[in-house]
Order: sequence, then C-alpha cells, then structure tokens
Amino acid sequence: QVQLVESGGGLVQAGGSLRLSCVYSGRTFSSYAMGWFRQGPGKEREFVAAISWSGGTTTYADSVKGRFTISRDNAKRTVYLQMNSLNTEDTSVYYCAAKGTPLPSARGYDYWGQGTQVTVSS
Repeated sequence: QVQLVESGGGLVQAGGSLRLSCVYSGRTFSSYAMGWFRQGPGKEREFVAAISWSGGTTTYADSVKGRFTISRDNAKRTVYLQMNSLNTEDTSVYYCAAKGTPLPSARGYDYWGQGTQVTVSS
C-alpha cells in the first residue's frame, strides 16, 4: 500500500516563499515518478510540476515556471516543491501524487496524498 503525506503548507504574504514536502511510504519510491497538483477555491485540480524517478527530468505548468522547483531525495523517500514569488493566485490545496512509471507527466497518477493548504495573502 502506498501512502503519501504532505506538509509545509501555511499562510504567506505575496512575494514570499514556502517549501512543501511529501513523504512516501510503500513500494520502492525510486521507481515512481512524482507530481504536485493543486486545487484552488471553486476550481478544478490542475497540474503543477512533476519529476522523474531519477530526478533528472522535470516538467512544470506554465503558470509556475521560473518560480517553483520540484526535487526529490530518494534516500529520504521525499519529494519537495519549493515555491518562490508566491501570489494570491497560488492559493490552493496542494496535493502530492505518485505514478508507477519512471517518467513525469501531467496525468496518469495512481496514488494521492490528502493535501496541504497554501494561502497567499495580498
């Protein structure tokens, strides 16, 4: 059974930074591509970023390119999302997800965490 637990959300002022973490438990972490998604108030869930099993390949939504960075530490079974230059549009519940293939993508994820709230104030 795969479990994902996010942490690091909170309240931050516009222009500030946060780092989200997602700890993975279950099958071999290094075999899974990992992704971050978010769902804002009244909005559908959207893709944010993804990383390959090795960490060598990443992909981002256009809305976060240059501001967010996804990374992973396979020894710690953890994936991170460093978020800089936050704005009010980034206010969402952020979800970590895992897929049983090595390459990152915006869809096709098998396992999901419960989410962590990020609120950006103006």
